[in-house]
Amino acid sequence: MRYIRYAFLASLGAVLVSVALANRGAVTLSLLPETLASLTGLSYSIDLPLFVVIFGAIIAGLLIGFVWEWLREHKHRAEAARKAQEVHDLNRQLKREKRRADTAEQKDEVLALLDEAS
Repeated sequence: MRYIRYAFLASLGAVLVSVALANRGAVTLSLLPETLASLTGLSYSIDLPLFVVIFGAIIAGLLIGFVWEWLREHKHRAEAARKAQEVHDLNRQLKREKRRADTAEQKDEVLALLDEAS
């Protein structure tokens, strides 16, 4: 199984390198379209290789998806934490009741021995 994972990662790396080599031409990324940039005065732009833009978009999409899912699953994690706390409290209560029962049982044995002796 480990070799299959390594083979998959090697083939994925080869595909990513080939995409990077095929798309190494420079593109200009602008913060705003030219008409809106001239109105607002924000005309920030940067020249980057196309593969950086592609990989950056993939990474940004993954991060946004992970955060979205983490926020969406908050109610499930909170419910699991509540259940875990409830289980912990019940286990603690059960141990306390067992100790009380053992103490009561020991007292009953002492009384039974005293009754036998008389």
